[in-house]
Amino acid sequence: MTPADTTPPTPVTSEEAIEGLPPGFGTGWAGTAAYGIALAFSLFQIWVAAWGTLPSQVVRAMHVGFVLLLGFALIGNLVARRPLARAFWWALGLIGMGTGIYNWVFYADLIRRSNFLTPADLAVGAVLIVLVFWLAQRLMGWPLAIISGLFLAYCFLGQHLGGLLQHRGYDATLIIEHFAYGTEGIYGTPVYVSSAYIFLFVVFASFLERAGMLRLFNDVALGLVGTWRGGPAQVAVLSSALMGTISGSGVANVVASGQFTIPLMRRFGFRPAFAGGVEATSSMGGQIMPPVMGAVAFIMAETLNLPYAAVVQAAIIPAVLYFGVCFWVIYLESGRLGLRGLPREGLPSAWAAIRSQWPLVLPLVALVYLLFAGYTPIFAGTMGLAGVAILVLAMPVAAAMGPGTFRLVFWVALGLAAAGFLQLGVEWLAGLVAALLAACLWVAGGRAALVMARDALAEAARNALPVAVACAIVGIVVGTLTLTGIASTFIGLVIRLGEDNLFLSLLLVMLTCLVLGMGIPTIPNYIITSSLAGPALLDLGVPLLVSHMFVFYFGIMADLTPPVALACFAAAPMARAPGLSISLEAVKLAAAGFVLPFMAVYTPALFLQDGGAIAATWGYPVEVIYIVAKAVLAIGLWGVAVVGHLAAPAAWWERLGALAAGGLLVAALPASDEAGLALAVGLVGQHLWRHRARARAA
Repeated sequence: MTPADTTPPTPVTSEEAIEGLPPGFGTGWAGTAAYGIALAFSLFQIWVAAWGTLPSQVVRAMHVGFVLLLGFALIGNLVARRPLARAFWWALGLIGMGTGIYNWVFYADLIRRSNFLTPADLAVGAVLIVLVFWLAQRLMGWPLAIISGLFLAYCFLGQHLGGLLQHRGYDATLIIEHFAYGTEGIYGTPVYVSSAYIFLFVVFASFLERAGMLRLFNDVALGLVGTWRGGPAQVAVLSSALMGTISGSGVANVVASGQFTIPLMRRFGFRPAFAGGVEATSSMGGQIMPPVMGAVAFIMAETLNLPYAAVVQAAIIPAVLYFGVCFWVIYLESGRLGLRGLPREGLPSAWAAIRSQWPLVLPLVALVYLLFAGYTPIFAGTMGLAGVAILVLAMPVAAAMGPGTFRLVFWVALGLAAAGFLQLGVEWLAGLVAALLAACLWVAGGRAALVMARDALAEAARNALPVAVACAIVGIVVGTLTLTGIASTFIGLVIRLGEDNLFLSLLLVMLTCLVLGMGIPTIPNYIITSSLAGPALLDLGVPLLVSHMFVFYFGIMADLTPPVALACFAAAPMARAPGLSISLEAVKLAAAGFVLPFMAVYTPALFLQDGGAIAATWGYPVEVIYIVAKAVLAIGLWGVAVVGHLAAPAAWWERLGALAAGGLLVAALPASDEAGLALAVGLVGQHLWRHRARARAA
């Protein structure tokens, strides 16, 4: 393999996967207008986060208004073929923006008119509901719109149903007010989180991608694991894990990094379906990788009223185990196929990549520090965004400084200034950004940096559309649960079906998550399933955070499981393999993702939650180490069972034994750990002895 084979393509920003919507903003005056709307959307959200004093309800309404305007405008520019159709979609967008402006202008009046809305108020609310459904269907497909529509229909028609599903009935006026003006409908907690937290992190990721973070991740991954057995696939796993630290979309990760990793894996000798499965599995795993975690971490922290750091800390060990099993299965598959690593001479140096592009890492480090130091996600996101903006604008200024010593002095001074301004407030950081903006007008490459920053802001607004639309329409589901009380009925059903059998109840919840996840993005899937099933698990004795993590993880797995498997079908064109075949390979790779949530329910120490009997005797750290060691051994054995290879091809009875030993280790039954460990030692020992005996005989 030549060095050129391992060189990543020129990195491009990964636009969020939006169903049926081509990339970009369109051409002509309409494209320029859509670009301007996206830019205004980003600037509005940044202003609100840094300086805005608008009421929360107004911010949510304007957030949805901008989403409707930009979303329908892009449909008109990129999908509509005739001028009249384009004008129609633009008109819908302007009407949608009008609903946000209406909430802003009449904010005080709407509060005073609560429960006594005027016909105009009801008309605006009804239009808002219709437009949210319409845009969600166009951008996210039918599944989410159909599920939300069924919940809305239940509000209107549930009084005619019999049995447990019947409610007392609600008139149209109450339903419109509940969904279009309250804080438990479209403008509920999901939209609040989207407008307050998620958008800032989308802009943050957009700036880092524009600055070259994708290339840095690829170079580091190639340098660190490219020489390992199955090097190209190991690179795909590590680069996706790194990308997951800043990206909120698994499908977008597939599109962004898969264009490089999947062809490289295929050329190296991996089967096309396996190559696609590796990329899909590792990219979806990016959603459980702190600190962003597919933006669900912010919603979970807000819903549970927990510090953001508590959610992230709980996800660290499972995330490491998830990617660890991906590395392990690839290692075994490569051994089965007789594949080795990439030649060292054709790979970049990880240290050289970090040394030459180390400023890119600083904003991410600062963001993680602020999040774990107890600062709010809004403050941390604002400061992180200011830091990456300073970085982008400072790079051409630093390049104009001349010799390396002067550049180093400049970066140190800039870092000290930014650190000092961090204590003084956002205004001082804004002043530093303004000074760099002025400097960029006079140095070589400065204007290109300004254009890059402008493009990053516009693309961030476009990338935020899928998440924002999903958060808006899923408010219909949450609002239905609070209005009708159907969640209590579901809780009772799960408890009654499972009776006192926690495992059966967990299976029911898992199936619910996987079925609802067919074609539904992770965020709405988590919101729906956690609202329905989370309280049921809590009533069965599962800790609060563990119950929400349980449904979150299976929401992610839904994008890998047949028949829909969005991430796998996104990888299909690059792998040149059927999406269903890729999905089957992804399920094998992600086996740990299906087992770890169950294991965490019975041993919450895996999520760094309250300890059990081992903690009482030996201390909490000992229990965590013991549980992690058990999990590592179990998933290692399951890898052997799935691939059929360890040091040599495994016999059928060895694969069954490995499967049984892994099951005993995670079963949490009396003496099961001892039996599983004994079986594992016996199987591995005899396998290695048999392999060496065969090698000596040969």
